[in-house]
Amino acid sequence: MGWTRKATEVLHRGPFITLNRDVVIRPDGSEGAYEHITVDDAVRVVAVDERDQIALVEDHFYLQQRRVLHLPGGGVGNQEPGEAALRELEEETGLVARDLRLLGVIDPLPGATAARTYLFLATGLRSGLVQRDDTEIGMTVHWTERAEAVDAVREGRITEAGSVAGLLLAAAAVSGVGRV
Repeated sequence: MGWTRKATEVLHRGPFITLNRDVVIRPDGSEGAYEHITVDDAVRVVAVDERDQIALVEDHFYLQQRRVLHLPGGGVGNQEPGEAALRELEEETGLVARDLRLLGVIDPLPGATAARTYLFLATGLRSGLVQRDDTEIGMTVHWTERAEAVDAVREGRITEAGSVAGLLLAAAAVSGVGRV
């Protein structure tokens, strides 16, 4: 037996996040409360150029109170994940991808949200138009070798969950451990 939702109360609704409290029946049959957030699904894009360099972006994250190095990406909104990945890549880096392949999907915070992150590999890159939003002021693009990006994950310089998973999945696919 799994969890059963009996009722949901919205505790807060903002432009990007909703906080809910559900009345639930737990797997053991007891009744309780479960608080969780509703946010859009997300995308992260491993953009690889013809020199086997990966595009990373770095910007200041409010909650971390520091600059964070990560893959381009963001919320899916009302788009299909692939469309959102192409949009986010161009908005944040000014790159347009000819080819886009799904690497995988992760549940980055399954105890707090049902939101998923879709991870893509983008190739066949050409220049497009940067169109960052207000929260991305000061964002910078960094090109790095694939092996250096994986090292940055291992060394704790890249810590954002979607970026960690995307880079490791891309590295595995290229080395033949996984498939794309």
